[in-house]
Amino acid sequence: MSQPWTVVVPVKRLTAAKTRLRGGLPGVPHEELALALAADTLAAVSACAPLVQIRVVTDDPRVSALARLAGAQVLPDAPDAGLNAAFRHGATGAAGWVAGLTADLPALRPAELAAALAEARRTPAGVRSFVSDAPGSGTVLLAAPPGVPLDPRFGPDSATAHAASGARALAGDWPSLRRDVDTADDLLAAARLGLGPRTAALAAGCPTG
Repeated sequence: MSQPWTVVVPVKRLTAAKTRLRGGLPGVPHEELALALAADTLAAVSACAPLVQIRVVTDDPRVSALARLAGAQVLPDAPDAGLNAAFRHGATGAAGWVAGLTADLPALRPAELAAALAEARRTPAGVRSFVSDAPGSGTVLLAAPPGVPLDPRFGPDSATAHAASGARALAGDWPSLRRDVDTADDLLAAARLGLGPRTAALAAGCPTG
């Protein structure tokens, strides 16, 4: 079997996470919703074992506990300088292929993640690759081959930034991987794909549009 991927998943402190989603599930505490998104994302990634090894970069104690239950290595967010710094920190010292994955993919299907990672391995030697989000402007997954820095450019218009940095866009049909959740409308779209159990439990009984 090929050497496992190191998948780096940064998660903000829950009090600061997913601010545009605040109020996305009426009556549900925001921190619980943010934690559920991360929980379902990590569960899907861990279901890809032994294909992947997970590193979660976080300073939140609840996220740390959740990550360890998912079999992840937990790294403190030593840089404390935002998402890209957390991705770089998590990728430091990783051998083999490395992927950075966002933590807001509650509908993620392990088979789609595995397929995207397999497609990334087929890029030309030394070339990074990425998967854009459903609208096409953001990035949900960034992959780097052995010996190549991850060089993350997450943020506004990150798909354009990653392409400009030399990364190749992967064109697979992976709707659950591309469906990140930043807003209430995104959450509705993820629900139509099928939420993971933790987020689905919170959404039960809430309006779904």
